[in-house]
Amino acid sequence: MNQPFYKRRTIQVLAILLICFGILQAYKPELKKEPVTADFNGPENVKAILKAACYDCHSNEPDLKWFDHLQPAYSIALADIKEGKAGLNFSEWGNMAAGDQKAKLFEILNQMTTGTMPLKSYQLLHPSANLKPAEIAIVKNYIAGMIKEHPADTALMNAADKQFNNWNEQHLKAEELPKTISGVPYQPDYKNWQVVSTTDRIDNNTMRVIFGNPIAIKAIAEHQINPWPEGTIFAKVAWDKLQDSDGNTKAGAFKQVEYMIKDSDKYKSTKGWGWARFKTMKLLPYGKNIGYATECVNCHRPVSNNDFVFTLPVKH
Repeated sequence: MNQPFYKRRTIQVLAILLICFGILQAYKPELKKEPVTADFNGPENVKAILKAACYDCHSNEPDLKWFDHLQPAYSIALADIKEGKAGLNFSEWGNMAAGDQKAKLFEILNQMTTGTMPLKSYQLLHPSANLKPAEIAIVKNYIAGMIKEHPADTALMNAADKQFNNWNEQHLKAEELPKTISGVPYQPDYKNWQVVSTTDRIDNNTMRVIFGNPIAIKAIAEHQINPWPEGTIFAKVAWDKLQDSDGNTKAGAFKQVEYMIKDSDKYKSTKGWGWARFKTMKLLPYGKNIGYATECVNCHRPVSNNDFVFTLPVKH
C-alpha cells in the first residue's frame, strides 16, 4: 500500500474518534449542588491544606477544572465525588461528634502519611493536591495538640471492673444477635478466639485487642495471609485506656468491637470483606446507611496490598 492510503486511513480513524468524543460529551450527568451546612472549623492553615488536597472529592464544594468537565474524565470525577462524600464530607463536618471528628482526623493523617490520599491519579492533573512533608507536619501537629493526659481515676477503674464482670457473663441467644444495616451479624464467639495482636489509638486514648477465628489462626501458622482465606474473621475490641497511680496501664470501659469477615463473593462490593462495628455494652450497630462499609474500606485502603488488613501477626 502507498503512503496516501495510510494518510487517508489515519484521517478516517481520527475523524471517527473525534465524532465519538463529541457524542460522548453529550452525556453529562448533573453534578448536584448541595449546601455547606457545617463546614470544617479547624485552624485556617489546616483548612487550607485540606481544601487543596481533599475538598474536591470530600465536600459539597468541588472545584472542577476545565479538563474535568470533558468526558470520560467528568464521569470519573462524579464517581469519585460520590464515593468520597460517602466516607467523609467536610461540608457536614460539624454534624459529627467531637470524638468522631478526632478519629476522622487520625484517619486522614494516616492516609496522608502513607500516600494513599489524595489519589495518585488525581494528583497527576491537580498538582496543588501534592502534599509536601511540611504540610503533613502541620496536620500532624494539629492532631497532636488534641491529645490530653488522662490522670488516674479509681472510680473509672471500679466501673470498668464491674462492666467486665457483666460482659463476661453475657450470653446472647442467636435470635438476639444484632446486625449491621447491611446484615453483618455480631459474632459473640470472639471471646474464645486467639489473640493476633494489640494496638492503641493515642487520638482517643483507647487500647485494642485483635482476635482471630480458627481459620485466621491456621492461615497465620501456614503463612497464607495475603490474601487471607475465605472464612477468616477478625474481631478488634476497644476499651478505654486507664492508668493507675503507679503508672500501670489497664483496660477501662468497653467501647466497641469491630469485625472483618472474608467472603469474596458475598462482600464483593467492599473488597471481599464484610465490615461491622458494634458500640457500647448495648452493641449498637454502627452506620445509618450501607455507606458505612465504604468508610471502612477507605480507612483500610493504605494496606490494600495486604488484603486490607492493618494488623499483621508478630513474627517469631
